[in-house]
Amino acid sequence: MFQRRSQPQTLFGTALRMAELIFHDSVRNIRKGHRHALIGLLMNMLQTLLFVGIFYVMFTVLGMRTLAVRGDFLLYLLSGIFLFMTHNKTLKAVMGAEGPTSPMMQHAPMNTIVAIGSSAMSTLYTQVLSLAILLLVYNAINGPIYVYKPGGALAMLLLAWFTGIAVGIVFLALKPWAPKAIPMIANIYQRANMIASGKMFLANTLPGYMLAMFDWNPLFHEIDQARGFIFLNYNPHFSSITYPVVVSVVLLVVGLMGESYTRRHASASWAAGK
Repeated sequence: MFQRRSQPQTLFGTALRMAELIFHDSVRNIRKGHRHALIGLLMNMLQTLLFVGIFYVMFTVLGMRTLAVRGDFLLYLLSGIFLFMTHNKTLKAVMGAEGPTSPMMQHAPMNTIVAIGSSAMSTLYTQVLSLAILLLVYNAINGPIYVYKPGGALAMLLLAWFTGIAVGIVFLALKPWAPKAIPMIANIYQRANMIASGKMFLANTLPGYMLAMFDWNPLFHEIDQARGFIFLNYNPHFSSITYPVVVSVVLLVVGLMGESYTRRHASASWAAGK
């Protein structure tokens, strides 16, 4: 207990130790959601299927299927829903990561960067595994699935995840200063993404005045670009990959600066009277 632990002397050793801590805490976060990890995965898949079912019925009843891109309609729905869910779930997980006053931080190797990294990695693991299983089942039932550029589609999923991390860290840094207002603002942002993410329509079909209402949102660009990689017959003209990358990097830097400032001024007595 009182022995001094050997510290890694190289940058590679430090990174390796940090990766090991993030791995173990990621496993803890995955199992924390449900006592049985398999049940937690099934619940995530059922949530996705519920989204797909609702939008499938809505598109069919309202006659909006003609607005979708030529190709597999279910794949069109999945392309928007999975990026939307990955972004929102990552934001929620990072925002809910243990802060500097958490009891977990009393353990010597633990720090807030590990907590943030493990929260993000556990969400990515769950989402990618859910997507892989759903696509395998759909492939077995409906026949072969054709994706024009799988690498690009996966890159857009990872970019949506990265954007969720960046936005989540900003909210995480602000939450101790306004513990009631910030969760409410984050909730409004997530609800607004139901429409503002553009998962229900194509950017190429929007008139200019409507396009200006959505192109501020990095997730809108990521979903539109993902559909360009998934479908051979769709070439996105009004979205870019550069914009969400730049916005995410800026938000990540601002969020990390804010989290560092908050960590230095954090106190366990902040929430005493709340």
